[in-house]
Amino acid sequence: MANQIVWVDIPVIDLDRAIRFYSAVLGAPVSKQEYPGMAMGLLPGNDQDVTGCLHSSDGVRPSDHGPLLYLNCQGRLDEAVAAVLTSGGKVLQEKHAIGPYGFRAIVLDSEGNRIALHSR
Repeated sequence: MANQIVWVDIPVIDLDRAIRFYSAVLGAPVSKQEYPGMAMGLLPGNDQDVTGCLHSSDGVRPSDHGPLLYLNCQGRLDEAVAAVLTSGGKVLQEKHAIGPYGFRAIVLDSEGNRIALHSR
């Protein structure tokens, strides 16, 4: 079965700041890609992975009340939460168990988006 979620755009205000934040939290580089009239930060992933990008545009703003996006921390949830604090984010809910699905922490990114960091 194909993944239900295939891509995500994460709105940001300051693309370079957001790239630094997500690179630190995910422990993998977010690559800046520039095209005529636009730039984005491509989240790490392989050809078959669900991934997404950081983007800035008029009319789209970060939010702490919208859908909750879960990002895989690849078994390094404690390190990811520590990186949130040193990279301009805020921890809303510390690491906690979510039943048989592993653990998560709810944070605000450097731009003000509420996201979940997940690990098994």
